[in-house]
Amino acid sequence: MSKNHLRLGVNIDHVATIRNARGGRHPDPVRAARMAQQAGADGITAHLREDRRHIADSDIERLVKDIELPLNFEMAATPEMLAIALRHKPHAACIVPEKREERTTEGGLDAVGQHNHLKSYVSELSAAGIRVSLFIAADSTQLDAARHLGVPVVELHTGAYCEAAIDHPGGVEERRELDRLVKAAAHAHRIGLECHAGHGLTYDTVAPIAAIPTLVELNIGHFLVGEAIFGGFDSTIRRMRALMDKARADASGERSA
Repeated sequence: MSKNHLRLGVNIDHVATIRNARGGRHPDPVRAARMAQQAGADGITAHLREDRRHIADSDIERLVKDIELPLNFEMAATPEMLAIALRHKPHAACIVPEKREERTTEGGLDAVGQHNHLKSYVSELSAAGIRVSLFIAADSTQLDAARHLGVPVVELHTGAYCEAAIDHPGGVEERRELDRLVKAAAHAHRIGLECHAGHGLTYDTVAPIAAIPTLVELNIGHFLVGEAIFGGFDSTIRRMRALMDKARADASGERSA
């Protein structure tokens, strides 16, 4: 594996969304996690929401117990989610903003305004040996606040870039949002933060993000699960993995495998 390898975290939330539409056990998110590993994923992401709209408590229990890949547990900064994380001790916990009425995570966490609230959560998770990250906007002020909170990792919200790339491909807004992500990733690297990114990435939008040299990991879920309807989960992940690898190799001047 190249030292320039860009990790792929596969979010399996919406496998559980489909299961929950009719109840029962099919499709199984843990089976999806195993398939993701075989297809080239480097980690699994699962978001246990307050309303349990997709991932359930039993899914987290099984994922921690049964999968070999590192589990990234997405969670709101609430006492309930803290207790669950401390009980299961996943490899990583990414603190995300969460509102009950939202369809998906809208924007990044306010690490500046919520500094005092977040501090105890970061401290307790870190003390338990869990690698803590914050899901934030591509903004230097937010990155500095994350660094001050003592987290080793941040994940940049790529939603605005993806929307601009779809609505106005090649336009000024797309270039502006991409430049914001490039600068934020570089700033994170300068201040000692490992930088990840995710939200809304597709086959059409992933390459410019994968080419950012200071990004270490991309987390992708909804698109992969949706595209799997047409092409299968295994081949969908493999194609995304290949697009990421090509973009990173092209950007660094390496010869693609």
